Parts: sequence; structure tokens; C-alpha cells
Amino acid sequence: MSYDDVEIEDMEWNEELQAYTYPCPCGDLFQITKEDLKLGEEIARCPSCSLYITVIYNAEDFLADQNSKQNHQPPKQQQAVTVA
Repeated sequence: MSYDDVEIEDMEWNEELQAYTYPCPCGDLFQITKEDLKLGEEIARCPSCSLYITVIYNAEDFLADQNSKQNHQPPKQQQAVTVA
């Protein structure tokens, strides 16, 4: 059983860790990455103790983010072929 259920809006984005974080009672931070969320993971774990929380979020928000990144990548450059 998880320690708590936490809305993603109540978590903070940590640029250094590249993860959403939430304070753990032990003094460390529960952590979950965007990649975890895109894969449907909903458990944020504390690296210092055995506690974990269930993250409440809309998976479609993260899938839409992933799809938009794929659609906006620059096209691959083609090599120019010279014929002599």
C-alpha cells in the first residue's frame, strides 16, 4: 500500500533530477520521471527509504506531449549525391 495518493499538480518539476518530486517524511524526495509517466507508471519512490506514493495524473497529457515531440522533429537531412 502506498504512503499517499498525490496529484501531479501538487508535485514539483526538478530540473536537476529531471523528475517530478514530492517531499518524503524521511527528508528526501519521492521521484518519478516524465518517461515513467509516459509508460503508465504511477508509483513515485523515495531513494532513501521504502516509502512510495501513487501519482494521480492523466496519462493522455504525457502521451500527447510525446506525440507532439515526434511530429515536430526536424526532418532528416538527405545526403547530396553528385554524379560525375
